[in-house]
Order: sequence, then C-alpha cells, then structure tokens
Amino acid sequence: MHASILQSLAEISAEQWNRAAGEHPFLRHEFLHALERTGCVGADSGWEPCHLVLRESPGGPLLGAVPLYRKHHSYGEYVFDWAWADAYARHGRPYYPKLVAAVPFTPATGPRLLTAPDADRARVARRLIDGALEQAERSRASSLHWLFPTGAEAELLGARGLLTRTGCQFHWSNRGYRDFQDFLATFASQKRYNLKRERRQVREAGVELEAVEGGAVTPALWDTFYRFYRATVRAHGGIAYLTRAFFHALGAAMAAQVVMFVARRGREIVGTALALRGGDTLYGRYWGGRPDIPGLHFETCYYAPVEYCIAAGIARYEAGAQGGHKIARGFAPTVTWSAHWLRDPEFRRAVAAYLERERAHVGATIDELNEHLPFRRGQRPPAAPAE
Repeated sequence: MHASILQSLAEISAEQWNRAAGEHPFLRHEFLHALERTGCVGADSGWEPCHLVLRESPGGPLLGAVPLYRKHHSYGEYVFDWAWADAYARHGRPYYPKLVAAVPFTPATGPRLLTAPDADRARVARRLIDGALEQAERSRASSLHWLFPTGAEAELLGARGLLTRTGCQFHWSNRGYRDFQDFLATFASQKRYNLKRERRQVREAGVELEAVEGGAVTPALWDTFYRFYRATVRAHGGIAYLTRAFFHALGAAMAAQVVMFVARRGREIVGTALALRGGDTLYGRYWGGRPDIPGLHFETCYYAPVEYCIAAGIARYEAGAQGGHKIARGFAPTVTWSAHWLRDPEFRRAVAAYLERERAHVGATIDELNEHLPFRRGQRPPAAPAE
C-alpha cells in the first residue's frame, strides 16, 4: 500500500474522501475543507493540515485516511496536555511541533482511521497507524495524539503500543420515548419538578423555540448566530476559532446536516444553538443568547434538542465537552478516549504512570456521577455500546 501526505483536502475529491469518512458530519470533506478554505486552520492558525492517505498504488482509489495536523500549540483540542508541554519546557526540550489526528475544535467521538467500505479494514487500519507514526518520525514531531477516536480504535491503538487516555462527556440516549413528557416521566419527582420549572421560566419570559433545518437557515440567521457565538466566547474568555465565513460555508455545503435551534421573543431572536446530524446521532456544538433570560441556555442547548431527537427518532444526542450540570437534565456520563505516542522514552514513562492514575480517577468519578442521575429506580438508561 502507498501512503502519502496531503497539505490540503483540495488535493482529493470529496467523493473519494467521503467514501471512507462515512456519515460522521465532522469528518466529511465538506466540513474539514471548509475549515481550511476559510482560514480556521492553516499555517497562521497553528493547525497545519498534513492528512495521511493510503492507496493500493500511487494514483489509485483511496483505501483509507487519517485527518492529521501539525500543531504548534495545544489550543482547540479538548484533550489537555498543557502540563506535558510545560514539563518538556522545564527540561529544555521542545514539545512543539506535534501531530494530532483529530477534528479541529471538535470534541466529538468518531472514527480517526477512515477506511473505504470495500477495503480490508483491519489491514488498512494497521497501515494507517504505522503511516502516522512514520510521519511523526520523519517530521521530528515530539509526539502524536489521536483525539476522540472510537473505543474500538483506542483499543487498536493501544495494541500498537500507544498510551491510551480516558475522559468523560455527558450524552443523552433515546429509549424510544413517545415525546418529551414520556422522557420526563422517567425522572424522580423532585428532579422532574426542577426541569419543568426551568422550561416554564422560558415560556413565561415569552420565548418560543424553533428547530430550523438545512437550507431554511438563511444568511441573515447565520450572521445572527455568529454574533451570539462571538459574544459567548468573549463572556467566557475563550478564543473564537471559527470565522463568519466558515459558518456560511458550512450552511452552503452541509445543509442536510444542519439543525439550528432558534429562540425568539416576539420578532427578536434572543438565542441560537447549532447542531449537526450524522447517522443516528445529533451533535450539539455552539450557542449564544441573552444572559438575562432564566433557563434560556438549558432550553436552547438541551431540552429543545432532546425534544427534536425524540420527534425525529434520533438515538443519541452529544451536547459537547464537559458540563456536570447535564447530569440533572438526563445526560449520562460517557467515557471518551485518546491515544498518545511520545518520542522521548523518559517522558513516555512519566506520562504512562500519570495516565494510569488518571484512568482510575476518571473511572471513580463516572461511578460517582452515575449515582446522581435524575431517573427513578429502574429507569436509568443502559450504557451506550462501545463503538
């Protein structure tokens, strides 16, 4: 098999890439290329594309691929290794550049070893891992990090000698609910009362929610959404990684996957939240809204999307990274994965010891969080199957 590096997804057709990427929206050629052509990733952003592609022979059909980036910082990853970089610096060793196999700015679990449907997956996956490691060696990167792979891929990466790391997110599962009230009926009485009170506050403020799909998201609505997105980033002292041009490009290229939850009070739009559909999952990404309306964040980011999933028969809703407050709203703690190769054997040993302790802590935390789920006895959703 022949491995090569693409400096941009413009070097490969969307049809070829998407045959390997499948239905996951963030891995689609349209999404990743939109990040590149609107300047969200590139040399100036510290995310330099160096995508690995695998073919049977030069110029042949695509067998597999890895979305790969050369990084000069650790921003926008959501698997935090700042302490590792600091330890390297204190010992006079460079941590950057490094390589990451990831979707920029997107903490969503999904395939990182993309394989064409008619290829030998096990054989291609092994060669993709080896190819990424070879690229790390050739480029003199300090390390290679696979962020938010599936559980099956994390197991495969671990078997190839990488260090595996666990994290925790909060996901909602659809147990065949008839409607939102059916979902709410699974809650313990006090938890149910609290959630109904939050929804009532929004209605009493005169706010109505609408799910706007696909091409119905107009350019003007994208501009409104972008203003809210920037305001949220400023309020939390974050970095606005994404540009207005990116969101417009996303709306044009991936209309079939876009769902925007729009909160209106009369004619005024007071909040928006963006989600993307892929397969049997809805992925919540960015939001912004008026801070003076009680419960607006929960309604726009959690309750309205859950209601949408129930009506559409969508199996899962992943509302993004972190957020222990999601527990009370019916989102269960779910393990996430990453895998890491470090060139320096001394640091590898230190990181391996740290990750062993961290895994135990994450496991204990998830066990404890499961004790605080809001459901009545016997109503807890089953654990999500390993991907």
